[in-house]
Amino acid sequence: MAPSVTTVKPRARLAAVLAAAVVGGCAAGGGSQDIPAAGGSADATPRLNTVVSGARDSVESIPGSPNAPYIYRFRMTDPGGSGFNYQDRDLSFYFRPGPDALYFQVENRQNRSVSIDWERSVFYDPNGGTDKVAHGTTRWDDRFQAQPSTQIPGLQRLGDYAFPMGYLYDPAGRSVQIHRPLLPEDSTSPQYTDRSFGVDLVFVVEDRPRTYSFRFKVASVIPR
Repeated sequence: MAPSVTTVKPRARLAAVLAAAVVGGCAAGGGSQDIPAAGGSADATPRLNTVVSGARDSVESIPGSPNAPYIYRFRMTDPGGSGFNYQDRDLSFYFRPGPDALYFQVENRQNRSVSIDWERSVFYDPNGGTDKVAHGTTRWDDRFQAQPSTQIPGLQRLGDYAFPMGYLYDPAGRSVQIHRPLLPEDSTSPQYTDRSFGVDLVFVVEDRPRTYSFRFKVASVIPR
């Protein structure tokens, strides 16, 4: 899914923020593939989203694959006490964590452009590692070159998703994005209860870098 930008009229700003909470993140046109076990036969244990193409549609009420054996429940730990929302005078954020990626929407609340500096941003994965941030337009070849910043014009809103750069897979010459999921959807899912992950997104606001830190926790993993 490529990042999408939506114009937000001043009078409609509050309505747009509320709509973002209802919509629940950016829509994505991705899918997933199952990888057969060695020898060409499928593993008896379901292993969903071993490879993710792009990212799954995030508007589902329950994040993750509909036929996954477990359901993930998340909470935002930092900033705390605000559900999955955060805002200041310049930007308004809404997050929707999912097993395949961290979806988000950000609204530029002022009438001047801001940008996301992907090169300075950092992803903290659920296994305790840190990495560069991959997002909707990131491809395999971007691993070792600078990603261009994403501009958000004044009074507009961006929908995108993020995951660790190191999770990208080689698409074998195709111009597509494929990557491992942020969290597995198989028999190992319960092991990820209480795991934390998050992102430091660096924005350039009025020509100055500003870091917005967000952390999330797997609150529970329950059988479907």
